[in-house]
Amino acid sequence: MDSDFGDEISDAEFMHIQSEFLCSGPIGKHQSSHDGEDCEAKPDLSGVRSAELEEAKGGGVGYGLDAAPKRKRELVDGSPLDRFELRYLCVTDICGQAWCELQVAHGFELPDVVKRQDESQEVRAGASIHLARELEVHDVVPVSAQSREDRWALKFLNVLGMIPVLQAGSCVREMPVFGVLEGIFVMGVIDELHYSHKGELVLNELKTRGHNSLPGRAQDRSHRLQVGLYKLLYDGLVRGQLEREDFIRSLQLQPGQPLGSGVMEHAQKLGLQVGTFGDLLDLLLMNLTYCELPTIDVLRLEYCHRGSGTPIATREVPFDETQLRVELQQHLSYWTGQREARGVDIEEAWKCRYCSFVELCEWRKERLQQELTGHPSKRLK
Repeated sequence: MDSDFGDEISDAEFMHIQSEFLCSGPIGKHQSSHDGEDCEAKPDLSGVRSAELEEAKGGGVGYGLDAAPKRKRELVDGSPLDRFELRYLCVTDICGQAWCELQVAHGFELPDVVKRQDESQEVRAGASIHLARELEVHDVVPVSAQSREDRWALKFLNVLGMIPVLQAGSCVREMPVFGVLEGIFVMGVIDELHYSHKGELVLNELKTRGHNSLPGRAQDRSHRLQVGLYKLLYDGLVRGQLEREDFIRSLQLQPGQPLGSGVMEHAQKLGLQVGTFGDLLDLLLMNLTYCELPTIDVLRLEYCHRGSGTPIATREVPFDETQLRVELQQHLSYWTGQREARGVDIEEAWKCRYCSFVELCEWRKERLQQELTGHPSKRLK
């Protein structure tokens, strides 16, 4: 049984809290820029999205709903992407579905509950471990962002700064990855990319645990999905599959938007002469097209104890793109409105003990009633 759910830190959760630990360093060393609202006015796959609900929700740490916050807005008809006004999904949104799809949906409807989760001691402790690792390989520089275009520009600058590091055979951490998967724009943040002694490019995803043990099957399934999606996104980037129109159409970003002064200054320190968001987007796409970086060879999950930082174990994850895309299509069919959100089977009702939304979950009540009346619940496909 998975009793440690919620003790881990997702990419989105980390980036939400990271703004509170920002530090600057000398230009010249590889740097990662953050605007304090990374992943589009965060609350990253986990924080509360902005008024547009544009970031991922994490889940797991239980909070009572005695005084449940009201919804931010009246939900409208249409697909969840339309109802929640989402221009894209985070990897952690999709991985959350592998744990409980209804929990993800409730998280978008009640973002204040998710915000309390992100402010928890467990999440902050995990964030400090992630930040310490990031600072081992590059400085983190706070940069002021004044628009959505600025916030995406900072992601582009981070990627542009990491391309030559990877070309030189070195390690990068907290690398933004994004692209279109099955018709939907998706983004995430890779914990670490480095080369093995064999020259293989290794994706290493760090998971912090409250208990000195490996996760059970339910969490393991979500973790494997996460690193698989990261590989799809990264491989698509370095293969030059990302197109300019993906940003303009999916994210509704304006190529003619002038970059803010903070972003412009940071770009100039990196030796880049750009004036508008479109200039930087074109520069990114050109660099990705001709960077000749390898695709990811190895997917690895690393587990460590959150309190002490002591290593627990490392697992390599096999990659089957066909199977992964089948699973991805099933998850995305909820977001596109092809089906309703689904909760867990009665056999996995133990998950509800770690859910913030247990008191308002109709799915759980219906399944329990079915068990009591002798009508078996349907297993999720």
